Amino acid sequence: MTPLGIPTYSLVTLGGVVVGLGLFLWDASIWWASHKKKLASKSLRALAPTVLCLSYGTLLILCAGGIIGAAADWSLWGANQVGDVILVYGVGSNSPTVTRSSYLALTPGGHAVVILATVVLIAVSTRRGLRWDFVRPVGAGISLGLAKSIAGVAGVILAPSVSWLGDLVAGLL
Repeated sequence: MTPLGIPTYSLVTLGGVVVGLGLFLWDASIWWASHKKKLASKSLRALAPTVLCLSYGTLLILCAGGIIGAAADWSLWGANQVGDVILVYGVGSNSPTVTRSSYLALTPGGHAVVILATVVLIAVSTRRGLRWDFVRPVGAGISLGLAKSIAGVAGVILAPSVSWLGDLVAGLL
């Protein structure tokens, strides 16, 4: 339980990873098909919002709790349920838990960075109406952030980096 009494689950199943990868591959395949020169600066700039939103979703699921952490946990629970139903009833498989054994938690400075990133994302996404194209990569990041496979490598890289940056800026180091 968190200080607010909101339960956290922080478990990802194979179904949740499938949903997260599906959401990411949706955006990646649209980007791939719409750009002839993949490594040109213009095409990489088009991919940047997707990667940043994916990273933001990964940071959300690494939050210790609170309202933002609970919303991420509930999103992960929903992705797990949808993915489990697809695997079990769609192809007749099972859906084991694939959560990383060592949980990466953010430091207080890292949590401050998540709050600041939330402010920036809300400001950018509501400038000309809500940007629904940001929802898929954020959901993918939430679904993939705790996975112990290569799909969860973003969590291993982002958590220490963001915690260090937040602690440095806040003067906690």
